[in-house]
Amino acid sequence: MLEAQALLNANLWSGAYYLGGYAVECGLKACVLAYIEATGAIFQDRKFSERCWTHEVEELVKLAGLERDRGHAVSANPGLGVNWAIVKDWNEGARYLKWTELQARKLFEAVADPANGVLAWIRIRW
Repeated sequence: MLEAQALLNANLWSGAYYLGGYAVECGLKACVLAYIEATGAIFQDRKFSERCWTHEVEELVKLAGLERDRGHAVSANPGLGVNWAIVKDWNEGARYLKWTELQARKLFEAVADPANGVLAWIRIRW
């Protein structure tokens, strides 16, 4: 997120957008590893590790076993729900697209907001 912030400061919107979403992907993959350690999921489902080769935010939430927890969290915190709605649309193909300042700042805030940000929510789960 520090690099995404630096790119925002340099008016490099597309790079900031991509890195902001990538931080979420990395955080969710850390949650997937915690889930594997806690449940032994890779020994219960042969295809589990194969499904982890994804960049899709919603699929990573499922693989980390966080769907229910996130559902409760966004019900209790509408701000977090708004931020998840923004972040869920990010994908790795974002690096090939041009993003506006508004889009980059909106995604960055959805990820980095200390009170309602997606990354703060993810961080306590890995």
